[in-house]
Amino acid sequence: MTSSYAALLEKTRVHQPSIQRFAVISVFSKLRSGESEAGREAISFCLTSQSITVVDQSVRELCRLVSDSVLDLSRGLLELQSALEGCDSKLVSIFVKGLGFLIRVGYEKKIGNWKFNSTENHPFVRILSSREETHTELLHQVSLFVMHNRRLGMVGVCEFLESFLNFAILRIPLVDSSSSLFARELVSSMASLCCSCRDEALPVFRLLIRCLKYIPGNFLEGNRNFSCIVKILVDAYIVVARDLVGTRLQEVTEVHLLGVQLVDAVIFLCASPHAQTNEHESVIESLKHLLAVQKDLGLPFSRDLSLVVLSLVFMLAKSSVEHEQLSILKLLLFLLKWKNENENLTLRDAACSSVEPLLLFPIIALMSSPSKSVKGAASKVLSIVENVLVTVSNAPKIEVHTSNGDSPLSSVGSVIFRIMQQLWHQNDYAPSTSSFLGVAYINGSEKQETYPRSWNSLLREHAERFWDRKKLSAAFCLSQEIPILLGSVAGVLVMHPSLGAEAIDSLTTIGGIDPKMSVPLLLAVLYYSNLLSRTDVPCQNILSKLLGLLPSLAAQQVMVPLVVQTITPMLHKDAKGLLYATAIRLLCQTWVVNDRTFSSLQEVLRPKGFIDFISERNICISMAASIHDVCKRHPDRGVDLILSVQACIESQDCSVRALGFQSLSHLCEADVIDFYTAWGVIKKHAQNIKRDPLLAYSVCLLLKWGAMDAEAYPEDAEKVLNILWEIGSSMQMPHDSQWTKARVSALLALGQYEVSFMEKKFSDFNKNCAYLLFSETNVKILNALEDLSIKIIIHEHSIRRRYVREKKVPGSKIEKLLDVIPQVIFPAGKEMKTGELPGAALLCLSFSPRDVKRSFRDVHGQYEEAFRVVVKSLQLSRNISLALISLQSLKAFMRRWIRANILSIDATTKELSSDKTSKAANNIMKSLVHMAEETLPRCAENIALALGALCAALPAAAHNIKATASKFLLGWLLEHEHEHRQWTAGISLGLISSSLHVTDHKQKFQNISGLLEVLCSSKSTLVKGACGVGLGFSCQDLLTRTETSDIDSESYRNQEEQLLGRIVRLLSSILHRFLHTPCDILESLSELFPAGKEDNVTGLPQLLDENSDDFDDDTWGITGLIIGLGMSVGAIYRAGKKDAVLKIKNLIASWIPYADSHNQTSDSKSKVSVRIFSAGSCLALPAVITFCQKVELFDAHEVDRLINCFKDLISELVIVKKSGAFHKSLLMASCIGAGDLLGSVLNEGIHPVEIESIKRLLELFKKCYSGLNPPVVQFGGMLGVVNVLGVGAGNLVYYHPLPRAPTASSEENEISHVLGPLFSNSYFTQQLTPVVQEIFLIAQNTKDRQLQNYAAWAISILRNYMQSKEGSNLANEVQSDDSHRTSVSHNVPEHAMVMKLAQGLTNPSLTLVNSSLYIGTMASALLCLSHAPRLPNLEWGATIRRLMKQETQTDVSQSGDVPKERTLREECFKFSLAHASEFDELLAFLDELSELSRFKALEQSLQSCLLCHIGDLMRIFSGSRMNKLFDDISCFVISLSSDQVYSCDQKSSLRVSCWKGLSQCLEETSLESSEYITKIEKCIELLFAVLPVASQSPKADQMGSLKEWSEAVRCLQKSHRDWLYKFLHVSSLESGIGKTNFQGDLKKIQAKAKLARLGAIPFSELGKMKAIILSCEQSDIWDVLVEIVAALHHAEGGTKRQWLIDAVEISCVSSHPSTAILFVGLLSSICCEYMPFLTLDRSTVLSDMSVTVTSLLSDPSYEVVAESFISFLWTSLERIYSFATESDANAKLSSQQIEGSERDKAPMLVKVMHCICVAFRDHLPLEKQLRLASMAIP
Repeated sequence: MTSSYAALLEKTRVHQPSIQRFAVISVFSKLRSGESEAGREAISFCLTSQSITVVDQSVRELCRLVSDSVLDLSRGLLELQSALEGCDSKLVSIFVKGLGFLIRVGYEKKIGNWKFNSTENHPFVRILSSREETHTELLHQVSLFVMHNRRLGMVGVCEFLESFLNFAILRIPLVDSSSSLFARELVSSMASLCCSCRDEALPVFRLLIRCLKYIPGNFLEGNRNFSCIVKILVDAYIVVARDLVGTRLQEVTEVHLLGVQLVDAVIFLCASPHAQTNEHESVIESLKHLLAVQKDLGLPFSRDLSLVVLSLVFMLAKSSVEHEQLSILKLLLFLLKWKNENENLTLRDAACSSVEPLLLFPIIALMSSPSKSVKGAASKVLSIVENVLVTVSNAPKIEVHTSNGDSPLSSVGSVIFRIMQQLWHQNDYAPSTSSFLGVAYINGSEKQETYPRSWNSLLREHAERFWDRKKLSAAFCLSQEIPILLGSVAGVLVMHPSLGAEAIDSLTTIGGIDPKMSVPLLLAVLYYSNLLSRTDVPCQNILSKLLGLLPSLAAQQVMVPLVVQTITPMLHKDAKGLLYATAIRLLCQTWVVNDRTFSSLQEVLRPKGFIDFISERNICISMAASIHDVCKRHPDRGVDLILSVQACIESQDCSVRALGFQSLSHLCEADVIDFYTAWGVIKKHAQNIKRDPLLAYSVCLLLKWGAMDAEAYPEDAEKVLNILWEIGSSMQMPHDSQWTKARVSALLALGQYEVSFMEKKFSDFNKNCAYLLFSETNVKILNALEDLSIKIIIHEHSIRRRYVREKKVPGSKIEKLLDVIPQVIFPAGKEMKTGELPGAALLCLSFSPRDVKRSFRDVHGQYEEAFRVVVKSLQLSRNISLALISLQSLKAFMRRWIRANILSIDATTKELSSDKTSKAANNIMKSLVHMAEETLPRCAENIALALGALCAALPAAAHNIKATASKFLLGWLLEHEHEHRQWTAGISLGLISSSLHVTDHKQKFQNISGLLEVLCSSKSTLVKGACGVGLGFSCQDLLTRTETSDIDSESYRNQEEQLLGRIVRLLSSILHRFLHTPCDILESLSELFPAGKEDNVTGLPQLLDENSDDFDDDTWGITGLIIGLGMSVGAIYRAGKKDAVLKIKNLIASWIPYADSHNQTSDSKSKVSVRIFSAGSCLALPAVITFCQKVELFDAHEVDRLINCFKDLISELVIVKKSGAFHKSLLMASCIGAGDLLGSVLNEGIHPVEIESIKRLLELFKKCYSGLNPPVVQFGGMLGVVNVLGVGAGNLVYYHPLPRAPTASSEENEISHVLGPLFSNSYFTQQLTPVVQEIFLIAQNTKDRQLQNYAAWAISILRNYMQSKEGSNLANEVQSDDSHRTSVSHNVPEHAMVMKLAQGLTNPSLTLVNSSLYIGTMASALLCLSHAPRLPNLEWGATIRRLMKQETQTDVSQSGDVPKERTLREECFKFSLAHASEFDELLAFLDELSELSRFKALEQSLQSCLLCHIGDLMRIFSGSRMNKLFDDISCFVISLSSDQVYSCDQKSSLRVSCWKGLSQCLEETSLESSEYITKIEKCIELLFAVLPVASQSPKADQMGSLKEWSEAVRCLQKSHRDWLYKFLHVSSLESGIGKTNFQGDLKKIQAKAKLARLGAIPFSELGKMKAIILSCEQSDIWDVLVEIVAALHHAEGGTKRQWLIDAVEISCVSSHPSTAILFVGLLSSICCEYMPFLTLDRSTVLSDMSVTVTSLLSDPSYEVVAESFISFLWTSLERIYSFATESDANAKLSSQQIEGSERDKAPMLVKVMHCICVAFRDHLPLEKQLRLASMAIP
């Protein structure tokens, strides 16, 4: 110590106060001259003195220095604070006073703007923290501070003191009890100041209200502190309010609002979900006192008090303490009375803002309290609530206003009120919100429910899940208040005009959730029963539904006496009949729930009752119904009532009798009563049952139980069957629903009896059943008949005769005649007539080795030599028709030649089948090429055709041979100087192109290009025509594949489309130029195909005169062009040009004379031009019509028109005797074409043909071949006959399957139309026999060799067709005889049900003009046959095609009988699917339907059906066909999105069907070994790409999306896991870049969530994307977040907790923290127990977090993570708070990586997160709690 101060300081030690004070004054006076180190030491010395006088004076002097600004404020505070912390306790008050003075001075100097960087630096906080002795003086200094500085503004003073006040409150749990005392005294002190400074009291009140939320309340002392502080505030407020209301009228409103805010804040804290269940009686009493004072002061009732009422609803539900309940009731009663006194309750107020109805159920629950006081208070409240409820029930239709902007923080009460409002006004709310219940139990649900589901149904499922969890864990339970709150909402809805019934069901569900609710529910039933009796209540119609709630309460044993006691008064004898009947039903339902009431029920159901109440029909029916229920549910109890059952049956009332029969039926079903014993007693009462449908229905229910012992009682059983059959088959009954029900019951009862027994008792039982089915039109009856018929079919199959050789059906005379043709024409032992009969030789000659010793060369040589002779003698005469017939015959010859060579090779070597085929064909190829080198022109023509026939007979895999033949023929084609080589080479080259392998695309393109080149450049009309035919053949293989193995599928298809376009354009343009007349159709054909490579047609010759010798060349040349155009329709259709197909069909038909007489022109030149087209149209039209029939582009009326045209044409040509070449050619072509057309139509079996037309044509053909016509004309007539039989001579495109053997029928002589092949018609078989015999005789007549040749050729063509076993004409693989697919011979008896149904469908007499067979009937018959294990060998292909066509032609009135979910066409498809493995024609039909071009033309329902059965098709299609089908499906899915034909719903339905089909495929195949798995996965990827993002919006148009997702997830479930994980992998989410990919990634995440919910993948897979998902912008992934939450709802608790912690942790670092916080809100909402009340809406999820998160963290299972959660939440809160409060520039520096788009969301986030942190502040250290309290939250 320096000498300058030493003396003075030494004097301070003198024990004289005056000297000490003087010394201190001197020291501090010296300090005024300048501060030095010695001065500072002097100050410290004085302040640390032990003398009170020295310290007192030192503090005074120090304060003067600071006041005079000699010493810095902070230095003064530091000196005093340091001295305070080390001083003696007796000096504490001095230092606190000094510090208080300095604080006042400092605040004044800073003009109220004194801020601290932390609460710990606040001077008052430092004083309080220093030592306990400071408390008393500190309270005084705080008061002085307020009083001294209030002139600077009380608001600023309160802001300065707020952090200190918060600190004083927050430190309570951390120190001893003195801290809580200080806090109370501090609040009391400030409240006293309010009373003293009433003019400036309001800011202080607001400060104290803000601090209430920090008062600890989780222990007893904390609760006392809270109660005490609230009482202090209330008392102070009352003083201030009385003063201000009386003197300061301008501040009345503010004072009123402040009181309401105080009440609201206190109640909010008391009603918080996390608040401990402590008694709040004193708090509520204080608040009631406050409100009473407001009322006494004349202040009005504030609408804001409605929130208080809502919170009181929750508190009342949660409270279990009598005194607290009473206090709450008193407060409620006061509020409701005050409200009624101040307001006139309008309808709008009642419907929009009235919260009173929510009190109804909690109040009713309290009526069961043992306390009289509680019941008394509750009854008073109830009387007020009732009036409001009645008003609300009369005004349900009021507009609802929704608030904009940030929502205030929710309370449990506001959540309850919101759900009640939404349910009450659900028709007024826009469907933009849904409930969490819907997400939890509907999202991805496999149940096909109505969407959106009602709250009641969701609540019921929630209750079921609750009990499931309860069974797994007995410790699991709900909070006491949840059932009461649920009842509160349901109780209001009971009074809703339309939702009352559902609300009662909800009350029943609540009773199941908590057994304790039984008594309140009973009271509710009684209360509502009384309420609904009021005349001003519009809901009386639900009274019976309400009473139905009583029986469910009996589930609790203790409730049984109460329920029975409630029902018993209604059973008084003097009661009204309807009331008595209702009571009986209630008692019965009570017995259903609890058997203890059976004795009471039995007493009511005595037999004597039916006598006593004989005049009361309602009572009798009620008794009978109850007896029925007892017998149904408990047959043993029913036996006890057997006399009552008998009394029912003996009653005169039909309804009672019907119930009696039904009761007995249940007893017989349970086998407690013997049926035939009972029947013997009551059968007399079953007479005349046809008078009443209900009685008939009931008797039928009983009679079905006679099936069990029918064999033991045959006579009685026969009578029973007669009754059932009489009712079931009686079609004279009225067509109403009651009789329909009776008939269905009878048929179902018949189905219970053994079929063998019924067959014994009924004659022609099967025939009668089939007749009944075909006669019925009612859908329900048809369904019953289907079941009966299927049972009969299965029975017949089970008892069929096995191992019995089927008798060989004798063949017809025609077949016998055809069998001997080779022996007659080429008799053994005589010289072969090969050269004389070349055509027949090609079809009849056959050489085979008789033993293995014979060499290959011998057999091959024989065929080679025979072929040499044939080619030399076979004359084509430059006739394209003859060339096609020769090609067809050569193909059969080549097939036999190849097979003979293979057999020879088999005898010598052992090679693979494919190698043997190639070797055999290669030898034939060499022989043909060798012969071609040195031959005559005639031979060259035939050899060229032989090469084409050879390749057509080979399998597609014979690459080398077909390539060699193509190159050889291509060389001939380009030799323009050798026309005889060119024209047949062109035909063969086209045929080869149509049979090339899929990989031989280059060869195909070369062949087609060569044909196009020659078509353009050749000067010969015949060559052009031959090229046209070749191009027509080539079109058969265009656009038949969707992809290839070695080139890109899209470019390959484009090339084919370009080639097709060139072909059609060239053929159309050449024909147009030949026509010499305008033709719009030919011009439009060129426009339909996009112009590609332009072809210049040169050398187009001028047509010669008709009488010219060379005119025949022009005729056949143009014929070839027309044939080529006709054969291109298939490829055109596959290209999607359906209109072009129709145009070509109409064009070719119009060129037939008489077919288009309107367009015939009088110009002679044009007549010749059009006529020259006639021959080609006659030959081309059958192929076009055949194709159009298959794709349903041909109508029945066209059949007769075209046949008549052919008849007229041939008749004219026969009459007009001309010798010109054109006349001969046209007559030949017309005969061949007419026969082919008629045979095609009949073989398809779709369109009926008049018998007279067929006879007339046959007569004309006979005239042609039996008259003096030229041989070629006679040949045409013979071929016409042959073609009528379905041979298709000259048609190498479409093959007609062999007809079935004819069946004898007496009806066929009477019919006027024929449907089906003539060979299958016994009548025409007889008519055709002499015709075939006549041709056969001509073939033996050697007078005219040429005619004999043609006749032998024609009859041989017929024989070859009848003995053919090939399934198709083109590209048929060579197989040995035993490897052919043979149809199983099913020997089905004529009387069998299968045969009856089959005949009903296939019999032409039933489906012709004016048919009475309904669409629904045919569909039912097909359904039955689909279940048949075997079918008879009938024309099923033709039948199915006819039925497919028939539905499109049927009137709407008939098709209306078919249910929407089933159509005849769909049943045709399913039938074909069931039996395609047995019948090739059905397999071919499915193949056609599955073709992409054909599939696109089908109606949407049939498309969906086919897509659903892809897996079934996979079982019957070959591997290559399935690959093509999957490729077609892929193309269809891609094109579907841009297709404008389908609506959005139709597109969705098709995609759903496709998902189902792919799912079926995955079920049918092994994922590891399937050859189709790659194709299936590709289809899944394409479908997934067009799958809409799953949305949670509850709109009707979302139903399709839900179905799509449901099927998609089901399909993904069955896929391979490795592929699934790879496919659904998401590495990042970028919404700004690549929006399409972003949407796809969202769908993948949704798919993973759905799969995880179903347990298909572990939640860990979903968890891998956690960081990616929660770091995105929330507006982009709302639906994804909801989907994940829906999945997590079904996860284990540990998984949920981990997601909760990880989500809040991610918010600490994410650039979009709002997304993670929103996810926390969603997850806590769906996991907390308040979930049934919560709304799934972006605007409410965040505000509800004040309820959901606090509730969840209070759950014992989540308490383990509460500390971690709050820690991360606090970190995130600080980060977001900093971002929200700082400027943009500072935020970029301090708040790392938070996007600017988050700024608008930040205020709400901060508010919610702050509320949660405050609620769980105990998990934070004091430092963080103080920072939390210091945050300025708006």
